[in-house]
Amino acid sequence: MMKNLLLSVLMMNAVTAVNAQEVMVKEKDGTYIVNTTSLAQDVEGYNGPTPVEIHIQKNKIVKVVALKSAETPKYNARVKKDMLPKYEGMNVKQGTVADVDAVTGATFTSDAIKENVKRGVAYYKAHK
Repeated sequence: MMKNLLLSVLMMNAVTAVNAQEVMVKEKDGTYIVNTTSLAQDVEGYNGPTPVEIHIQKNKIVKVVALKSAETPKYNARVKKDMLPKYEGMNVKQGTVADVDAVTGATFTSDAIKENVKRGVAYYKAHK
């Protein structure tokens, strides 16, 4: 019985460690990359989850990259072009409270991206 309990605890710790690695990695140049796929599974755009990768160096957002989603390609392209670059250069404090303008016609997607960035930056601040 004790052996099974110990094995269960070890398995849970291993799963937690793997999940933490999947959420944030630190590159050799000091850039942290936060992936919101598991952090914001409940955050949906018009057609489902809208995960992003947030690249952070020296407490500044270097870039935000939209990951694969089921969003309409036309609107997703507009968000990538018109919205994501607005995060570049923001410090992490701004990233958690920033109200970046949404892309007209892609409000659901824009709102979901904003929430993903807020959660990703908050995770970075708590775990760096």
